[in-house]
Amino acid sequence: MAENWVRVAATGDVAAGSAMPVEVRGLSLAIYHLDDGRFFCTDNICTHAFALLTDGWLEGSVIECPLHAGQFDVCTGKGLCAPIEEDIKTFAVKVVGDDILVDLPG
Repeated sequence: MAENWVRVAATGDVAAGSAMPVEVRGLSLAIYHLDDGRFFCTDNICTHAFALLTDGWLEGSVIECPLHAGQFDVCTGKGLCAPIEEDIKTFAVKVVGDDILVDLPG
C-alpha cells in the first residue's frame, strides 16, 4: 500500500504529555506527544461510545476516555480495560523538521 503522508500539525503545537485533536480529510484524529518525545496518532473517537479521547487524560502512553473511563494504549491502539471491547485505529507518524506527518488512507 502506498504511503500518503499528510502534515497535521507542528511539533510545537502539542505540548509534551498532552493530546491535541485534528480534523484531516474528514477524519477526527488525536495527536499525542509523549513525555519521552515520541508522537503518535489514533482516531479521536472512543470505540465504546461517542466521546473525544482528547477530552480525556493522557498518562504516559495511556489515554483515558472522559465518558466511561475506558483506556487505550496510544502506541498500539489496544483497549486496556472495560468497557472497551474494540481497539482504536492507529496511524503511522513521522516528524520531519518541525512538521508532524501522518500516513492517512488515500
